[in-house]
Order: sequence, then C-alpha cells, then structure tokens
Amino acid sequence: MKKILLLCLLFLNMGFLFSQNLPNENSLYNPHDFYLPTFNPTVGNLFRSANGSPGPKYWQNRADYLIHATLIEKDTSIVGDVTISYINNSPDQLDYLWLQLDQNIFNISSRSVAVTRYPGDYFGVLGKTNGGYQIKDVTIKQNGNIYTVKPILTDTRMQLRLNVPILPNGDKVSIKINFSFVIPLDGANRFGRQYTNNGVIYQIGQWYPRMCVYDDVEGWNTLPYMGLGEFYCDYGNYDYYITAPSEMIVYGSGDLQNPTAVLTAEEIKRLALAATSDKTVTIIGAGEATKPSMRPATKADLTWHFTMQHTRDVGWAAGRGMIWDAAKINVPSGRKVLAMSCYPVESIGDTAWTRSTEYLKASIEIYSKNFFEYPWNNAVSSAGITGGMEYPGMIFNNYKETKARLWFLITHEIGHNWYPMIVGSNERRYMWQDEGFNTYINFIANDIFNKGEYQTDPSYFKKGFFASRDYSQFMQYRDPLIILSDAMDAEQHYQYYGKTAYGLNLLRTVVIGRERFDFAFRKYTEAWAFKHPTPYDFFHFINNAVGEDLNWFWQEWFFTTWKLDQAVSKVTYVDNNPSKGALITMDNKGKMIMPVIIKIFQANGQTEIVQLPVEIWQRGGSWTFKYASTTKIDKVILDPENQLPDVERKNNEWNNSKE
Repeated sequence: MKKILLLCLLFLNMGFLFSQNLPNENSLYNPHDFYLPTFNPTVGNLFRSANGSPGPKYWQNRADYLIHATLIEKDTSIVGDVTISYINNSPDQLDYLWLQLDQNIFNISSRSVAVTRYPGDYFGVLGKTNGGYQIKDVTIKQNGNIYTVKPILTDTRMQLRLNVPILPNGDKVSIKINFSFVIPLDGANRFGRQYTNNGVIYQIGQWYPRMCVYDDVEGWNTLPYMGLGEFYCDYGNYDYYITAPSEMIVYGSGDLQNPTAVLTAEEIKRLALAATSDKTVTIIGAGEATKPSMRPATKADLTWHFTMQHTRDVGWAAGRGMIWDAAKINVPSGRKVLAMSCYPVESIGDTAWTRSTEYLKASIEIYSKNFFEYPWNNAVSSAGITGGMEYPGMIFNNYKETKARLWFLITHEIGHNWYPMIVGSNERRYMWQDEGFNTYINFIANDIFNKGEYQTDPSYFKKGFFASRDYSQFMQYRDPLIILSDAMDAEQHYQYYGKTAYGLNLLRTVVIGRERFDFAFRKYTEAWAFKHPTPYDFFHFINNAVGEDLNWFWQEWFFTTWKLDQAVSKVTYVDNNPSKGALITMDNKGKMIMPVIIKIFQANGQTEIVQLPVEIWQRGGSWTFKYASTTKIDKVILDPENQLPDVERKNNEWNNSKE
C-alpha cells in the first residue's frame, strides 16, 4: 500500500512539474518545434564527413578552358571558340554532358522572360530581341577519336550526347565549341556596355559556354539561369586570348602573359613600380588617356593573352580613354599581388574612383588576414554600366558611385572572391551561402577599414538592418532563406544578404562568442577552399568546431520566417524578501528562440547584465530566473543593447513603478 501511495505522489509531482512547462496559451512558441529530432541534416558518408569537412573520398570534376574571343565593335559582338578539357573524377559513368549557356537569358523565348512580372523587369530581359548564343558547331575529342555532335539546346542549358561514355575515376574528354553573341547594353546588371566621353567601356562576363557541375548531391546541376540565382562552376585552369582594337586596353582575370606586345615600355615600368608601392601609382593618367603614345604603334587589332590557375571563371573589361592605376597588396605569405582600377575621366574624384585601388587593396588585405589568403596575383576593379558584379580577380561597379557607396560596392564585390569563388557553393540553388556570407565579412571589413571611416555613414548599404534596428523590415520577410534562389520574392531578395549576415553576427556576438565563432568560420573556409560545400556541410562544420548543437538556430533562421518576441512578465522575491533573491519571469511569445540578455537595476544603484542560454526554453515558453538581489529591483530590461531581432520591444521592460 505504501508503494502505491508513493507512486501516486510521484506521478502527482511529475504532473505538477510538467504543468509548469506547458506552452503558454498566449504564446506561439512550442518547444517541440526545436527539441524533437525534426531537423535532421544529411548524415556523413565517404564524400562528406559528419563533422562538415570533405570526406576521405570527396571528389569533384575538373574543367580546364582554352578560349579565343574577338570583340567586334561594328555590331558589338563577341565571336570565339572554347575548348574544354573535362575530367570525370566521379565514381559514375557519364553518357552525356550538360553545359551552361547564360547568354540565352536574353532570348525572347527564355524562361527568364516567361517568368518576369511586368512591370518589374529587374534584370532587363523583357523587350530584348533574339539575343543569346549562336552555336556554330560542337566537336568532341575522346580516346583519340574526333567527332561532331548535335547539341540539344534547352533555354540556358545545352546537352551533349556522347558516342562513348566517359568512364569513372579520371576519364577525360575534350569539347570544342564555336560561339558568338551580341553584347547587351545592360547584361542583366552583370555586364554590358557603358558609353563615355572617350568611347565605350565593355564589361564582359558569362561570355563562353561553361560546364554544369556534376556532384555527389544532385548529379548534374541543371537549374536554368533566370537572373537572380547566380552560378555554380567547377574549378580548373584558364588560358584565354582576347582580340580587340589596338586603341583599347583590355583588363582580364588572372595574369597578362604578353605585356610587351600590348603595352608600352612606360606602362610596363609604371606597373613594376606599383608592384612595390603601398600608395596608388598612376599607370595611365587623365591627361594621357587619349594620347596615341600610350598605345603600341600599330593600327591593327591586338590580342591579349591571359592565364588564371585554379579558378572557376574569368571575366574581362576593355575600353579606350580610361584611367588606370595600381598598388601593391600585402598578403600574409608575402607574395606579390597587385590591385588595379580602370575608370573613365567622368569618374575622377577624391570621393570617387580615384580611391578605387585604395579600397580594393584594403579589402583584400583584410580578408586575406582574417579568412583565407587571396590566391591569385592580380585583382581589377572596373568602372562601367554594371551596378555591381563579381568574377574571380575581376569586379564590375558602376562608374557613378562615390564615397561610402563606392567603398561598399568594391569591398562587397571583391569579397565574393572568397564566397563563392574560393569556397565554391552553389549560388544557383542557395543564394544566401554566398551573398550572405560575403555581406557578413563586408561589415567586418567596414569596421576595420581606415579606422572605421564609413562605419556610421548613413548611406552605407543596409547598415541599419544589419545592426538590427529595422525591425519592420525583418517582420515583412515572407520567404525562408533556404528557398531556391529564383523562387525568392524579387522585392525581398536582399534578405539573402542582410538576414544571413545578421544571423552570423548573432552567432558571433551573442550565441557563441567572437573567438570561438571566428575560429570555426575560418576553419570552414580553409576546409572547403576550392571545393563545393552544401548548407548542411556548413551547419555540421560550425556545430563541430564551436562544440554546440546549433540545429535550433539553423532551423529557425534558414528554414522558417519565425519571429522573436521575448517579454519580461513579472518580478517577485523569495519569501517576499528582496535580500533572499529576486524571481524574474520571462516569456517567449514568438515562435523563434534566442538566448536571453537581461539588464537588472537594483534600488541600491547596482546594475548587472546576465545572459541565459537558449536551453531555458527547452521545456516551455516561460522561465523564472532567480537573481541574487540584495535590495528591491527597480527595473529589468531584456536585450538592453538591441542585439536581438525582437519584433515587439514594448514588453521588454519591467519597471517597479508600474507594480
């Protein structure tokens, strides 16, 4: 009988305890959204380890490119050929190949045109004529045999069906494609033509057929290019030749191989000086930009030869009458690296493009020191029509930008050389994994550059949102970050930038701490340099490197649009005696959870900030915290520095005068 009585009392006590942790009827929060195993990232395997690192048998295919292209001004076109040497390192036999044809977005029959709302043509594809590639022929060289294939064109993709399969584990094939296209005036805000007083500036990207990525996650990645979702490319070596009118200077990703054939002796001398100078050195000045003496003595076209090693893409710019300057970049290993800028005379100014090389140099030095050393020998900032776009070693920015806005564009676009040019995530599918990561490191650079010159500048891009001040904007997001890039509401796609960066900053400054998060983020960058991480690889890696199960954060921040609403509801005292301790009760009214930051004001004038871990919400949406008070509590404020994305701050304060 006693045993039965004890069991009954035990069950009654358990029921009482459980009742204290039931969801608050006035709260949206349910701990079962977090603390049941509903969020299960992909388990580890031989290709991708459970700790978020590449596995012992990780593989990726390789594509090397040999490209010849000619810029024809009379019809503003590019005519050329590309030879792709493709190596199948996968364990799979490949019966066919897929290539990307990004220029086909400008064809009136493209999917991008079909899905673009009117009005609201952000990428400028509506009203285009029949743009895109003209593919003349495709030749395959395989096992010593050469044959032609009929390409199967589907929007921005091209399938090549092989006569003989490419075998697993290192088999090779060579593809040669003759192509041409008309350069759009504005190439979806990624490249194009800018007309200036001294001629046309051409910014050229997505200019040759590229291999789609075949990986261990999706197989062939064949999502169409529709404008917002950017790129996913394999790594390889590039050897390319650009033929252009001799009056032009051509600036390309990588290293110029024939300077004596395309530059004057004076320009070569000045470039050598710039390679040793921390101050910007003029290669071609404003008064020299249009002088024939600054070009080799020839009326014929000139061919510029560039190479770039271990990269996933290349871009280039060309034009007459541009100013050109350069300076040395200091990287941790001491290698020789050069920052260069090219811009029209309209962009001159101490608050404008005259500082471009300074901005470019400083950005690369900051990122090299804090994340991963810049791996290439040159970087170019080109002024033109493009609002802001990145390619390895080459960035395009609008020639009209000045002051803080120009600084941000340069530090942002060159920051993409880390994410996704070095850490090669899939931009077409997960835009936040490059735009958001890059925006996060941009704000770190902003705090460092020139002792915070632009740190509080009101024109700085999204600074208010990043700093968690614009709660109304945070509340309006309708799409989760994990959604397919091109499925994101076009009017809200900047949340890929701001919300992701803000989330990483929360991990760094509130949830984990700077030292631990900085270590983990840097090691993630090192582990996945020149490889293809998925979002789950990132989640696993950070969990392991910081020693925390952050699945609750990954779930709510990237997979939902949940909101945070923390509130302090009451303050009482143990035995009604303040000297025995205060009991502070807090509620989690929204669906999102975060650690709690509390600032407590005692009647004796003492103040203290206490942080409670997110685990206080494991059993329910209400928590009572015992604080070792000595006198009455005058006031309690949750999140006193407004670090958290709390959408209702009116309930964040308890004041004794209201009791």
